[in-house]
Amino acid sequence: MIEYRMKYDHNNISPLDSRYANKIPEIRNAFSEHALIKTRFIIEINWILYLCNKHPKHFHKINKVTVNKINKFRDTFNDKSVLKIKKIEETTNHDVKAIEYYIRDFFKSDNSLAKLTHLIHFGLTSEDINSLSYALMIKNGLEIYFRQVNDFNNVLKKLSKKWNNIPFLSRTHGQAASPSTIGKEIKVFTSRVERELKIIRNITPLAKFSGATGNYHTFHIANDRINWPAFNKTFIKSFGIKQNPLTTQIEPHDWIAESMQSVTRINNISIDLCQDIWIYISNDIFSLKLNKDEVGSSTMPHKVNPIDFENAEGNFGISNSLNDLFINKLTKSRLQRDLSDSTVLRNIGLSFGYSLLATTSISKGINKITPNNKIIANELNESWEVLTEAVQTVMRYEGIEDAYEQLKDLSRGNKLNESSYKEFISKLKISDEAKEKLHNLTPSKYIGLAKKL
Repeated sequence: MIEYRMKYDHNNISPLDSRYANKIPEIRNAFSEHALIKTRFIIEINWILYLCNKHPKHFHKINKVTVNKINKFRDTFNDKSVLKIKKIEETTNHDVKAIEYYIRDFFKSDNSLAKLTHLIHFGLTSEDINSLSYALMIKNGLEIYFRQVNDFNNVLKKLSKKWNNIPFLSRTHGQAASPSTIGKEIKVFTSRVERELKIIRNITPLAKFSGATGNYHTFHIANDRINWPAFNKTFIKSFGIKQNPLTTQIEPHDWIAESMQSVTRINNISIDLCQDIWIYISNDIFSLKLNKDEVGSSTMPHKVNPIDFENAEGNFGISNSLNDLFINKLTKSRLQRDLSDSTVLRNIGLSFGYSLLATTSISKGINKITPNNKIIANELNESWEVLTEAVQTVMRYEGIEDAYEQLKDLSRGNKLNESSYKEFISKLKISDEAKEKLHNLTPSKYIGLAKKL
């Protein structure tokens, strides 16, 4: 894990690197310029070691002292290393080549290492380094993302269980509908997120390591006695990444698109939750806990706003917009490659950043809400018309053909109360058992299997 540096420039254009920097430290670490350069650097160093250790007779035999020097050089990579590489890049105008030259300059300063300079970046195209680098970074990003979203989902599960016995009036088309429980409705969201998290867990990060157009030209021309596809596959596997054996110059990024599609679906599920909670707060189903030091409005002192859910909705939306570009752009490339995917991939951490920033906001908001039991009970008690669904269904079960029409005439556009409801039940020509069942029914009891679900 790259050390997180708390300092940031207030002139940064992205709020992820200024206003919200301390809210997403892990994901900023995972996708920073520092992280990208360091990952590329480690791959280049490990490739030299791999060549020499696996095939010393074909490349170069290195002793333990030399290996230790190389490992120390790799493991002491820091901010100064990044600045030196960026300085070289000013001349090369090529980021991967700058890393190669940085390693070369260090190796030339040591007699034993100088003998290995010809093996730096041996056989590789820059896209081999980039492909494996981004696979590692996105894999790391997905692990951070999975953990934080799963933590939030576990909070929702606890609230679902805690509030499972609280019946409340449902709304379909914004209108009063058959009651449910708060716990069951939250469980709908947790099950949706859980399904997507399983999909993310099963995504396989892929990389290529096969030269300029994916045909191992340089490797094969240098030494045709080595099984390069198998050899390079093992190298990639040492990083916990699987090889895509058939590519052009670039790995086609289908797995990245798959990842971002799942992130988008989780974002959309979360937006759905934000909007529902926002409406429940607006209708006083939930109360917001007060913080006496917070300000809800610069001019209206009474306001307590659901800003956490609003902030979350906005940031989930930004993540989705970025994902749309990644999904639709990255899987397309002119012939064997063009550079447009490279500039787009540099921004992929932003999607994770905005999504996890939003997850932080919605988590904060969820911890501020509490069911307003008095309002909930009153609303149910004033909505006896929702029981007409139950009545007409029992009437149908008892063989009454125009059951729906009778209840429609009674209730459509009208409010029922306990008295008018029971008066109607008492006049029905249904069995005593059915009549007793309906007489004992109340809006708060008409929740079906919600508690079990």
